[in-house]
Amino acid sequence: MNGINVIISNKNQPILVNLDIDVIKHITGEFTIAEIAQEFTNFYFNKMIIDITAIKDYENINVMQALPVNFDASKIILLLDDSEKVNSPLYMSQLVSMGIYNFTKNVDSIKFLIDNPNSYKDVASYHQLNAVPTEPVFNDNSYTNERGFIGQRVIGFKNLTDGAGSTTLVYLLKQHLEKKYKVKAVEVNSNDFTLFGDKSLDSISSMQLPQYIASHSECEVILVDFNGEPDDTLNEVIYLIEPGLTKLNKMIRQDNHILDKLAAKKIVLNRSALNAKDIEDFEHEAGIKIFFNIPNVDDKVSNQEVINNFLKALGFSRIGDDSQKGLFSVFK
Repeated sequence: MNGINVIISNKNQPILVNLDIDVIKHITGEFTIAEIAQEFTNFYFNKMIIDITAIKDYENINVMQALPVNFDASKIILLLDDSEKVNSPLYMSQLVSMGIYNFTKNVDSIKFLIDNPNSYKDVASYHQLNAVPTEPVFNDNSYTNERGFIGQRVIGFKNLTDGAGSTTLVYLLKQHLEKKYKVKAVEVNSNDFTLFGDKSLDSISSMQLPQYIASHSECEVILVDFNGEPDDTLNEVIYLIEPGLTKLNKMIRQDNHILDKLAAKKIVLNRSALNAKDIEDFEHEAGIKIFFNIPNVDDKVSNQEVINNFLKALGFSRIGDDSQKGLFSVFK
């Protein structure tokens, strides 16, 4: 097997200890994700195989949100247990929303996933775009801030086609999120945010981004508008395509291999006039899976159902408690 791997085990330790892979470190027990993050700070590894029973309160999906906050989700392989909660469609859909695509109940599949990691396309069938998470129940020993969101989530947005709307979308997402979360929105190497007249929006250079994130550790969510700038500083990036024919042709002319590169990415159609059948045809012809479809929306309306649905698909479970029925919906 390629690379050096780490294993975190608990109930499945007798099975995982005999796994035929290269392992540099194996810890056993029950841990919080914060404890796991501290253990592996500045520790290089290829894949982290986690026996889900090694995570304290793992049946609480909000606890699991801290995994992609602290680690590159593409390096995580979860060995699930047989519990009803973990195997529920909603739980697995939330894992996919977090960007955790490599999970299995079969220990023999772990070796395959190390060399052949899943892309979104491989797990899209688990993803319920309109699923509404149930409100979690917390015990006195589980630390959560406010209503259960743990840690900080930084999400980048990047236009793949010209003018795909990353700036306006980030602005709308910030408006909707700030009703339930402590959120900041920042654009990189641009000053387009000034057009919204919102002084809470920030503009910085790409070199300032790491320090900006570190200086806003109190925020639960940071939205980053990359527009067309390099996006390799973040683990979670959403790629926007406006599916007009001329814009798609231009994107492909600029990079003939762009569709191959997008196979494992989270793709969102924005400013889209496509219906469900059109999207199915688009996916078939392009060979990529679409995470979400957003039509043209009015940036003057601060409560829109399609934006709430998109945020829920991303795993923001507080969103939509008091949402109104808007003008738009997706995948009717």
